[in-house]
Amino acid sequence: MTLSNRPISLPLTESGPPAPEPRSGPRRDAARNRALLLAAARRLLDERGAEAVTTDDVAVAAGVGKGTLFRRFGSRAGLMAVLLDEDEKAHQQAFLFGPPPLGPGAPPLQRLLAYGRERLAFVDTHHALLCDVNRDEQMRFGAPMALHHSHIRLLLEDAGTTGDLDTQATALLALLDAGYVHHQLAGQGRTLAELGDNWEMLARKLCGT
Repeated sequence: MTLSNRPISLPLTESGPPAPEPRSGPRRDAARNRALLLAAARRLLDERGAEAVTTDDVAVAAGVGKGTLFRRFGSRAGLMAVLLDEDEKAHQQAFLFGPPPLGPGAPPLQRLLAYGRERLAFVDTHHALLCDVNRDEQMRFGAPMALHHSHIRLLLEDAGTTGDLDTQATALLALLDAGYVHHQLAGQGRTLAELGDNWEMLARKLCGT
């Protein structure tokens, strides 16, 4: 049984198709404010890094009230999650539907190894936002993370791995945690290649190779 033949829903940080362009009134204002807030947040993150950006900063830079930000995104973590959404969607599409070895068509172990290295690169690029979002427990263990866990578990199963697959998938995911990866790279002087090698070593052991 191959993973590529299994239907997998794609739970993203924002659900459903894009809403139609509002034509007038409050809906147009809401869409404009949302766009202003996202643009301001991206600009501030580029300038200062996620740790130095507050909701007050974003609201002031967007020219809207702080209450508008919370109405649109619910919380600071909600805003950060939306900023991650586009890149996360592209990443998910690549490992679920893209070309092998990351996507369907390669043996499950090869896909698992490719996924680990690709995810490490993604986490390194987005570590500040991921660490920020992960402070909110609901965001940390929300739909995107559930999808990553499910993907790893299915690859382990297709590779013939035995034992508690949920625990094994959780162990592999721990090596991709944004805080852990950043500490290894910035604090311990490790490289992405070394972290990828560690991922591969554990994945091969779990798969019995």
